[in-house]
Amino acid sequence: MNPNLNISELLAQPADRQSSDGYVHTLREILQQPATWLDTCNRVLASAPAIESLADGIAWLALTGSGSSQYAGECVRLALRSECGVTAEAVGAGSLLTHGVAALPSGGPGLLISMARSGDSPESVAAVSLALEAEPGMRHLVITCNQAGHLYTSYRDDPRVRAILLDERTNDRSLAMTSSLTNMSLAARFLGLRRTPDRYRLLCERLSRACGALLAGAAGPLARVAGTAFRRAVYLGSGSRLGAAREAALKMLEMTDGRVATLSETYLGVRHGPMSFIHDDTLVVGFLSTDPVLRAYESDLLRELDRKRLGLAKVVVGERIPAALLRAGDTAVECPGLAEIGDRDAPLIDVVVGQLLAFFRCLAEGLHPDSPCASGNINRVVESFPLYDGEGRGSL
Repeated sequence: MNPNLNISELLAQPADRQSSDGYVHTLREILQQPATWLDTCNRVLASAPAIESLADGIAWLALTGSGSSQYAGECVRLALRSECGVTAEAVGAGSLLTHGVAALPSGGPGLLISMARSGDSPESVAAVSLALEAEPGMRHLVITCNQAGHLYTSYRDDPRVRAILLDERTNDRSLAMTSSLTNMSLAARFLGLRRTPDRYRLLCERLSRACGALLAGAAGPLARVAGTAFRRAVYLGSGSRLGAAREAALKMLEMTDGRVATLSETYLGVRHGPMSFIHDDTLVVGFLSTDPVLRAYESDLLRELDRKRLGLAKVVVGERIPAALLRAGDTAVECPGLAEIGDRDAPLIDVVVGQLLAFFRCLAEGLHPDSPCASGNINRVVESFPLYDGEGRGSL
């Protein structure tokens, strides 16, 4: 197919053509996010009393998942730590399998928030089961998109676990997670605003509007960037936006079947070795902070890259992006309303930028976004693998 088609032209193709070209699910799942975020808001608010009872009096909370589901937690962890006034960590579900509850903060009571698109990957149920057995007093919240998944069916009637099921539309059919990640992240975000539900609704509405504007205005420029000659991509973010950078890097890696090598890092961290990754064929994507101090540090780094003539081009994402940060060939992705939303919640907008860029690059590579891995080495749901108990016996 022609990789230079814009979104309107892609949507105008007959359904069977969209299916044969392999983007019928991915494009819909990216574009549905503004609407599904509002639906998630309503679902979470309907569960507010149960969530409040889970969170009341906790000493810590941990957000767990695998791959993109873990990054969904990283996108909201710092906001929850600040607003809940407790230790808040993002912990890979795999770490719970290998290290048990030692991977979680100490003390209690604690709240473990388990997030999964399908709930059918090997870690999903096993991580919760291990935590329930090892720490009976631990509280549990499950956020998932699949009513038939093992994570939901195993615990929906368990009094020790509260399960929130998101709209079936968010159970992305594509290999790469898009709307599932942002909706799970937004659902978890309520923990920090549970005592001010009106603020949560306002945040969801602002994010939905900002995402709608981004999809309408940035898709064309990002499609053009995706068609350029980069073979590597570096994603930079500070604070919560590092979680978005990690997710955006994974999207590009997955959706190009590894043809584009990726790296994610903080602006200050990239100077300490990772700058060696930035070659003449490297695209640098920078999520620019709304905080004046952070933006000053970030701007210094971007100017340093220009001074050293590092990278093929830059994509700078933010609001009121200074022209001085752009050189010939760079692209500014203006996100109206981002300053009002703030850095704590900007990651949901950032990851949509990453989704669009990866989607269009996938098409430019001649791959199918719905299933870009032709070899089948990676799948929508991780294939089963042995689970071991504390003695190394495969009995779990």
